[in-house]
Amino acid sequence: MAREPSIVALIPARSGSQRLAGKNVRPLAGHPLIAYTIAAARASEIFGAVVVSTDSPEYARVAEHYGAEVPVLRPAELAGARSPDVEWVEHMLRTLEERGRRFDCFSILRPTSPFRQPATIRRAWETFAGEDGADSLRAIEKCRQHPGKMWTVHGRRILPLMPFTAGGQPWHSNQVAALPELFVQNASLEIARTRVVREQGTIAGNAVVPFFTEGYEGFDINDPLDWRLAEVLVAEGEARLPAVEHPAFGG
Repeated sequence: MAREPSIVALIPARSGSQRLAGKNVRPLAGHPLIAYTIAAARASEIFGAVVVSTDSPEYARVAEHYGAEVPVLRPAELAGARSPDVEWVEHMLRTLEERGRRFDCFSILRPTSPFRQPATIRRAWETFAGEDGADSLRAIEKCRQHPGKMWTVHGRRILPLMPFTAGGQPWHSNQVAALPELFVQNASLEIARTRVVREQGTIAGNAVVPFFTEGYEGFDINDPLDWRLAEVLVAEGEARLPAVEHPAFGG
């Protein structure tokens, strides 16, 4: 009987956010934002470890308070606004392996999706584990703005981003209902086999399984407007945050 593959939660929390400063530790409903992702990961009970990758000693203290591990701080050169995910993922997986902790799979859980529940993570893991030959799984949702209606600007002219036709008419001249249903990735979660990082130098590979988020599971906080909306959703009971068992940091 084959053993169940092992998996580690990797939570990225660099300190240099530009659109919303300090968002990963900004308080939402009594706890820093990152607390809800740590709580959901721990409560899902699928992970062999819940690990935070951060370049900030302050963020590390917050993460450890809420029950996550911070084995090492992320080097500054891997924490820039344009640093690709594969770099910090490889850095953390290598750090863990050097300490005798090797995992078959990893899941990236970004703190900016606070409404992701433990059940969301379990559902994603069950989906991925049940797919033979899959390299990774990625959370997606239906596009709100169809790319068939998007344009690129070239000087004094514009060109359609996707120059396809439907029924003899360009996509941009059709009703949205007549266009193919398309999906966009969201930031709530990704799962992949660690071999993909080692062998292909990516976090996705080639065989990617879709994971369709529901409700506010894929809600992502990136700017002040997103933050205000998250506060309203919580205050009005439209979206639910994961339960946090720890006292408020610094309280």
